[in-house]
Amino acid sequence: MSQPPNQKRMAVTAGVVVATVVGMTGLAFAAVPLYDAFCRITGYGGTTQEATAAPSQILDRTIEVRFDSNIAPGLPIEFSPQQISEHLRIGETGLAFYTVRNLSNEPIVARATYNVTPHVAGLYFAKLECFCFQDRLIGPGEEAELPVVFFVDPEIVNDPDTADIGTLTLSYTFFRSTDPAAADTAS
Repeated sequence: MSQPPNQKRMAVTAGVVVATVVGMTGLAFAAVPLYDAFCRITGYGGTTQEATAAPSQILDRTIEVRFDSNIAPGLPIEFSPQQISEHLRIGETGLAFYTVRNLSNEPIVARATYNVTPHVAGLYFAKLECFCFQDRLIGPGEEAELPVVFFVDPEIVNDPDTADIGTLTLSYTFFRSTDPAAADTAS
């Protein structure tokens, strides 16, 4: 026995609505990792790249890299670069240090987020090693030097949007970690 046409339409509509809700929920959960992957691949928003090796080509042209530091509100630390800027040849490996100090009597688990300005240059700024790759446990009153090893990819001069850039700013912001596993290590 077949259903009347009204009931068939209602069943199809209900199925479409349920599928849409399930699909939208899945997209909502996938949005953050997909956006993060997009930014890492394209350098969008000044997202820097992670590299495993320095470039084989070093250009004669130099670029200035400035260093900036920020702290999330309510995080009881001091955080600053040890140098204001560094001049290096494009393709040359640079080394910079930041200093962090816990001002509280409690251990803090924190992570540094980062970007480069101008944002269009993020695709060409690569880090070989960085304190920002993982959460950091900072003990009560502890002070630490945090290194970052980086380079500016020589391809920056071949991109019409970045060819004339003479100065980049590498900026970090320390936030309290939201990773529960990292917080367990602080106890």
